[in-house]
Amino acid sequence: MIRYEILLPLRYNDGSDIEEEKFRDTKVELINRYGAVTVDLIYSVGFWEHRNVVYEDVLARYRIDVEDTKQNRLFFKRYKEKLKKRFKQKEIWISAHVIEII
Repeated sequence: MIRYEILLPLRYNDGSDIEEEKFRDTKVELINRYGAVTVDLIYSVGFWEHRNVVYEDVLARYRIDVEDTKQNRLFFKRYKEKLKKRFKQKEIWISAHVIEII
């Protein structure tokens, strides 16, 4: 099994709030494909620099545990591009972690 973690910003780079329906659409898409998603609504802040400007992101974390297959990895690579457009981001961080369910 592998866990994909998607970090989604709660605000656009100009500081305005991202519309709730974008998060809802993401949640529904993942549930429709994989049957479940966990969303962590903890206060997590990330900092990153681009062209000498430091940005601050308040983040939500979406976690999806699935079989470690080429098809799932390809899905998340493609889904990342969709999320970058949806959330108007230069980058969306998606990480993969091998897990063992006991």
